[in-house]
This record gives sequence, structure tokens and C-alpha cells, in this order.
Amino acid sequence: MNDNKRYKAVIIGGSAGSFSVVSKILSKLDPDFPVPVIICLHRLKHVRSGLVEGLNMKSKIKVVEPNDKERITGKRAYLAPSNYHLFIEYDNTIHLSTEETLNHSRPSIDYTFSSAAYTYRDKVLGIILTGANKDGASGLKDIHDKNGTTIIQDPDSCDINTMTKAALKLFEPDHVMTPEKIAEYLNQLAV
Repeated sequence: MNDNKRYKAVIIGGSAGSFSVVSKILSKLDPDFPVPVIICLHRLKHVRSGLVEGLNMKSKIKVVEPNDKERITGKRAYLAPSNYHLFIEYDNTIHLSTEETLNHSRPSIDYTFSSAAYTYRDKVLGIILTGANKDGASGLKDIHDKNGTTIIQDPDSCDINTMTKAALKLFEPDHVMTPEKIAEYLNQLAV
């Protein structure tokens, strides 16, 4: 694995307890972080929760909820909207969908990770964080299988480690890291 390869996207997935981890990572990113960050978190379906506003208060790069067919650009983080699956298309745009839930979730982390794996192949970095179900584990394995780079949050640092342990049962990731180490690793990509 070449840690210095140029990535086309960083994809982050998480569930229970992941908001604070994502906030911490975004707060430590270089303001000129060049790689688009796509975030898929399990959210309440019909509640405007203020997640984007909360993340923007901490983040050094702009966080947005994308529109369907929005082009993906650097120096920006895209948060999957509540009650929509987020897919990454081959033309480097976002596709939002209201298809049935997957793993009892919409947005489904598996869908986002898998679409990133097929679109970006070895040019994607996938990160799975704390969470209470198995959504994201097989999608992260798809990233691994397409020679992308995979990071799993250290289960000992998770609020709930069901998600990270499910991924660890499927394959051996490139890295298992604490949130602090994940942020440090990402900032190496900005140089």
C-alpha cells in the first residue's frame, strides 16, 4: 500500500457516538484539506437535527448536505441528508435515493462505501467509526477489495463497537486507529 497516493475521496461512516468523533476529526483537518470528505451517519428520519450546523461549528472545511447530482469538489465535506441514501456516481457527482432501507438504515453506509469503491477503486480512503449495528462493514470490505485504503476506529475507543468489530470480522484493514490518529493520518494527505 502506498500512503502517498493521491486520493479522490475520503469516505467516513458511523452511527451511535460518531457525531463527536466526526466533529473531532473535522476540527483537526487542515483548512486547505484538498480531498473531498463524504460522510454517512445514521440520523433520525424526519427531524432536522442541526447536524450540518453542529459540524460546521467545529470543522475547518465547509460541511454541506448535497443536492442530487451535485459535483464533488475538494476542501469540502458532504453529509448524507437525513432519510436519503447517498451514492457516488462515475461522473464524480452525488446521487440521492429514497430506495428501501438497508441494514434498517437510510442513509446506508454500505451503499455509500460500495459506490465509492466501484467509482474510485484504489483512490478512495474509507473510514468506519463507532456504531451500534453492522451497516458499513461489507461496504468497507468492498473498498478493501478494490484496493482502496481502509481505516477502522479502534474498537476500544468507540462508544459502541458493534460496527467496527463487524468490519474486523470480515477483513484485515490497513489501519486500526483512535480518532486522534485518524485526524493525523488525514492531515498527511494535505501535504
